[in-house]
Amino acid sequence: MSERGEDEFEGRGREFVGRQRELKELRADIERTGLDTLAGKKPPRARVLLIAGRPGSGRTALAEELAGQLADRYADGVLRTRLTEPDGSRVPTERTARELLHALDFPATPGADEDDLAESLRTALSVRRVLLILDGAADAEQVEPLLPDAPECLVVATAEGPLTGIADVRPCALGGLDTKSALDLLSGCTGSVRITVDPRAAESLAELCAHQPAALVLAGGWLGARPKASVAELGKALRQVPEDETGARDPLARVFRFVYESLPSPSARILRLLSLAPAGLADAHTASALAGCSVSGARTTLEDFAALGLLRPVGAAGEQYEVPGALHPLLRALTQAQDRPAEVQLARARMLERTVRLLQSCRAVTEPDGSPARKRLAGLPRALRFPQPAAAAEWLRTRQGALLAAARLAVADGELDTLARRLMAALTRALVAHRGAEGAAAELYGIHGLVLDVAERGSLPREKAAALLNLADLDAQTGRTREALARYRAALDTARAASDPYAAGRAMESIGGAYQELGDWQRAADWFGRALAQRLARGERADATRLYGRLGTAHTYAGRYGEALRNWRSAAAGHRKEGDLPAYARALSEIARVQEYAGRPEESLRTCQEAVELARKAADVRLQAALHVRLADTLDRLGDTAAAGLHRTAAERMLGEELHGAR
Repeated sequence: MSERGEDEFEGRGREFVGRQRELKELRADIERTGLDTLAGKKPPRARVLLIAGRPGSGRTALAEELAGQLADRYADGVLRTRLTEPDGSRVPTERTARELLHALDFPATPGADEDDLAESLRTALSVRRVLLILDGAADAEQVEPLLPDAPECLVVATAEGPLTGIADVRPCALGGLDTKSALDLLSGCTGSVRITVDPRAAESLAELCAHQPAALVLAGGWLGARPKASVAELGKALRQVPEDETGARDPLARVFRFVYESLPSPSARILRLLSLAPAGLADAHTASALAGCSVSGARTTLEDFAALGLLRPVGAAGEQYEVPGALHPLLRALTQAQDRPAEVQLARARMLERTVRLLQSCRAVTEPDGSPARKRLAGLPRALRFPQPAAAAEWLRTRQGALLAAARLAVADGELDTLARRLMAALTRALVAHRGAEGAAAELYGIHGLVLDVAERGSLPREKAAALLNLADLDAQTGRTREALARYRAALDTARAASDPYAAGRAMESIGGAYQELGDWQRAADWFGRALAQRLARGERADATRLYGRLGTAHTYAGRYGEALRNWRSAAAGHRKEGDLPAYARALSEIARVQEYAGRPEESLRTCQEAVELARKAADVRLQAALHVRLADTLDRLGDTAAAGLHRTAAERMLGEELHGAR
């Protein structure tokens, strides 16, 4: 789960200071008798602690410090999630619940709606003892669906104000730090000497920062980068900062504006453009692409920003950084004021193009040596290549949140649809290559939904049909057959409008499969027949052979054994022409099954023996064993128990030998 925070200036990466009174109050609030207990009822859900304060007040850092002190009480760990995007918009509950379920390693159905996912989350937490941090809550309606129905859990929420509507919650309201803690925070950034030699100037600087942790860290970072500058000089300079588009009368905005204007022009431009980073997360490639500079230069600049407190390192590797949420609106205001819209759009395009190339490299490294993809990979710049699949998989894992956010932002932008489509295609291929279609199903569902949005907006019927088919396939795989059927029908209409025979054929076959899953064999056979007619008309023999088999299955279950036999014989003939012995043997096996259902056991016996011989030639041991079992069942019905026993023994021997060989 994400460990990002809106205002983590006095927490991770720096020693936590102050807030001892607030910590004591919060810990006492955990043990406080609730209204349910006073009424003689068992607490129905987890206790909720609220830390309320403005961005930059250190509310996330306080939540993290509290979690660190309490972690040993919660055997199933600490979960963290952000409820607000960097631009201030709300994170949908569906996405939050899915991310938490993923962190708990609890299955979540791709495409499930908000209510179902919230219920799954409550189910997952009901048997666990966890501490859940909900950071940056907009209101009670956003928090309510995520609360565990488990008194053994604890929820720590941060917000700007009260969460009216959630029972029994008392806010711990944050103001500025006390003077000693403010000076300690400055000392941690600058060293203690300059603070000790001029305590009055240090106290004055703390007052200029309104004792806000975020402002103090920026002031301390600026002093730390300039060992010869005095605290008094900084205080004097801050008093002279005029108000501008960032609203510099606010203490944080004032310090930020001063630090920003002290940067070299190229660095200042990079910092502004980081407001475009998806999910507020950036690495050297992101910064390099946004600014159009070298990767090595961008990496050095990001490190400098982190030392100044303008960015926060994310993860142990230190290769990814977060724009603190308290600074994001200030950066966005600067970008709007100082960068032309065309330049901003070009920066977005460069970033998306770089992301596409990295994703292509991420997938290509999984291909065999000597393959075309690996040859193309070798021609890429070294900075865009991954040394081995494990490194690519780790990059994909750590960047997944930002990559998905990039796709959402690209689609929402509406001006870069071509790049957005390329990005989503590359992301889909990389996820499947490293995690498999089943393992990445939830992410793929969201990506296909975005593709559908772009296709509908851009009147792209082929892309729309493909997206509908992909979404329907995922619906079908997760048991939502009726939803899948509706999407397959929509895909068929769209494919016909686009004169796309491939998509139309796939849609017709899939509609048949959906009806088959619903047990409507007549409609299943009808749609398989339509798909078959199209394949035959286009001369697509391999697909026609497969459809003969599907028709045979539908007719078998419907009890129309004559139709079933005709279709299975056509399927067998097709496999024989293609030289596919295992498939030919399986088709004969199905013919034998239908013959037995039709009351023709002698014919079934002969067909099954022919299938056994083909399976032996194809070295398909499992199929041979299955056919021997079928032969045994048929011989039992014919009264030849001795021969049946021999076939069962042969099947057991084959399976035993295969199992021994596998070991």
